[in-house]
Amino acid sequence: MSALVQDHPDVWDSGRVTSHASFDIAYAGPQLAPSSRYYWKVIARTSAGEASAISWFETGPSAQEWSHAAWVGKLQDGSLAAPLLRRVFEVKPGLESARLYVAAGGYAEVSINGQAASDAVLSPDFTDYDKRVLYIAHDVTALLRSGTANAIGIELGRGFYGITNPDVWHWEKAPWHGEPRVRALLKLCYVDNRCEFVGTGTGWHVQDGPTLLDDVYGGETYDARRAQPGFDTVTFDDHDWHAVAVLAAPKGVLQAQREPPVRVVQTLQATAVTKLHGGSYVFAFPRVIAGWATLAVQGRTGDTVVLRYGEKLLPDGSVDDRDDHHYFQHGLQTDRITFAGHGVEHWHSHFSWKGFRYVQVDGWPGVPPSLGAVTAQVLHSDVQVVGHFSSSNALLNWVHTAAVDTMLNNLYGVPTDTPMYEKNGWTGDGMLGADMMLRNLDATTLLIKWVQDIADARNADGAPLLIAPNPGWGDVRAPPWHAAYVLVPWSLYWQRGDRRVLADHVEGMAHYVDQEYARSPGGIADTALGDWVSPGTPADGGNAPEDKHIAATAYLYRMADTMAQIEHVLGNDNHAHHFDAMAVRVRAAFNQRFFDPAKGLYCGEGDDGVRQTHQLLALGFGLVPTTQRTRVADALVQAVHAHDDHLDTGALGTKLLLPVLTATGHTDLAWMVATQTSFPSWGYWRANGATSLWEHWKLDARSRGHYFLGTIDDWLFGDVAGLRPLAPGWQRIGIHPALTAWVDHAEADTLTPYGRAAVSWSHEHDGLRWEIEVPVGSIAEVRMPTAKPEAITESGQRLSTSPWLRDLRACGADICFELVSGRYRFNQSEPSHPH
Repeated sequence: MSALVQDHPDVWDSGRVTSHASFDIAYAGPQLAPSSRYYWKVIARTSAGEASAISWFETGPSAQEWSHAAWVGKLQDGSLAAPLLRRVFEVKPGLESARLYVAAGGYAEVSINGQAASDAVLSPDFTDYDKRVLYIAHDVTALLRSGTANAIGIELGRGFYGITNPDVWHWEKAPWHGEPRVRALLKLCYVDNRCEFVGTGTGWHVQDGPTLLDDVYGGETYDARRAQPGFDTVTFDDHDWHAVAVLAAPKGVLQAQREPPVRVVQTLQATAVTKLHGGSYVFAFPRVIAGWATLAVQGRTGDTVVLRYGEKLLPDGSVDDRDDHHYFQHGLQTDRITFAGHGVEHWHSHFSWKGFRYVQVDGWPGVPPSLGAVTAQVLHSDVQVVGHFSSSNALLNWVHTAAVDTMLNNLYGVPTDTPMYEKNGWTGDGMLGADMMLRNLDATTLLIKWVQDIADARNADGAPLLIAPNPGWGDVRAPPWHAAYVLVPWSLYWQRGDRRVLADHVEGMAHYVDQEYARSPGGIADTALGDWVSPGTPADGGNAPEDKHIAATAYLYRMADTMAQIEHVLGNDNHAHHFDAMAVRVRAAFNQRFFDPAKGLYCGEGDDGVRQTHQLLALGFGLVPTTQRTRVADALVQAVHAHDDHLDTGALGTKLLLPVLTATGHTDLAWMVATQTSFPSWGYWRANGATSLWEHWKLDARSRGHYFLGTIDDWLFGDVAGLRPLAPGWQRIGIHPALTAWVDHAEADTLTPYGRAAVSWSHEHDGLRWEIEVPVGSIAEVRMPTAKPEAITESGQRLSTSPWLRDLRACGADICFELVSGRYRFNQSEPSHPH
């Protein structure tokens, strides 16, 4: 670090790079030493001066260092209790640093000398354990005592490694399935530069703990009478414990976990507690969350209470935790706690999480509970919120807040599809939500990890499966879902400027797209899953009443077209030409098969009327011949009018509906659809008490924790506020609000690789006020709704005199110009015209 302070790097220097290459610069220095800290410094030189910052990172252990730790656990003995492991070890005087590296098949909670080793929970993140096993690093220096004995304790949860609750996806039959196990390595380094290792192995002891059963879907059973307080301390008596079993290692390669761990990020207090006729109590919380509840109660020895979690209530006021589809043979979202009888006892689950707004407590002992007897903890992968939207319209603000909350509720190392029921990484769901995740959340490393999960979950022919990670279920042909393998990396590149994810997966992506084309006779693809959960489908899910070949072929085209761009970005021009030609052929086949030239619209076999999504896929993906775009857009408009100016789209069409209406000159209709409050609409959810996004437009939607119908958020940023990327990594930023005639105010910002990009506009008595922020290294293309540049000033100066503005020109009825980096304040004295 001292060398960097003097600007004399002793390992590697990138040299000076231009502003357009100021991030995602590949390290090109010598190989780094294992488990070592390296400091790095960045210096930014701008027209406004120079700034710098120093930070650090640490590398992971080498294979030789990992050899000090074995995979351990307990032998399968018929008991499903979560095992406790412990060991006492000496720390010599002069300890300088201590690093703990923990890998697990399942989950591992580690504590040292009676204190948690970290605030991570449900850790490490899960994977296809036959392909990859993640480990996570903790700085535990402050927990250790030099010159004396110390103790380490570990409790193991089953996670997705050892599920025993039979379910419809057969996680209990996963190829890697086994008893939970752990490989932990503690590296102790001293002031004299000596280092030593304490690893899991034969010197450890094991005993069943008080958690008698844990299941990520079903919940947990806990007997406080079997608790082992202090098992992670030196003075604990473990004479009746057993030697751990050294177990087989999972087959997967050991890798560091790059994405943030799951943490408890918030505690919510109950808003009401209601007594039911049978004596149970229901605690209500402010909103639907994912996480767990903490119980504080005093009972007698042997008393048992049952916690049932749900997102909604049944007519009698009890929690709706039904499993109508019989997904789980051994129950859903239910905890059972038996008390030791020693005063007020506190408990929460450790190895399962739930989707819920309500917690029903059966068997409450003694006096009625207070409002504070049960609290709710919000858990998710600890990604930061980096994007914001607000406006003068309360409904649009609610939609955005609900979308962000619902996305966060579904981030658990992978983007899941419901925290209550499925907890699966459905590929199509994550593909649809990737843009809004990356715009609102620092979810980059999580999605990069998930792309690898998708790659790991391909079948023998190279096609993705429906969920990732995958236990061997869902080998069904579905291009709109499999497209995640191509389109999520493209979203990462477009939103974050990350070329590496393209380079890492280009071979597998290309193989899959070639394969999908090869099994599409005449360029027409097929799929088992189409525009899922459109309003007319059953509330528990289903395809829209339309020809699925249209969605399948549209996504085949989109993948071929995107692969051509990916190959071009990576410099593979021959491969780019190959996919360009494929896209041309698929586009021609699509139009020949599905376009009705007499009616000017797209239709398929068995369609129920003019389908909105068919027109949207054709328009949104660029499949419509230029001469026919107006006719197809008019057909879309008529299809919306046919539903009383409501949407009739499922997950695929909803993402495109409002942006396509706006882009084709029908902003007024987009506004009407967006602000409806009757079925089906976002406003209908809100009017019926929703605090989150639902899995279906209907009130009896199975889940109330599903984000894939919330992609209206793309439109809120891109068209209402008017902020969108025009080049990978936001190197060029589009600022073009299209709703200035319908909203009094809107603003949005996001953290791009170059820095914060933001726009805020509002109507004042004499016109529009604008605030725009363009980060260093980016250029903004601004479009303002006026034909008179003389009606606009920036910081009191005419546009023509601004040294930061260039290429001022007319854009139809508007004016356009470019802005270099900086913060700007514009006054538009002429009221904006409607579009």
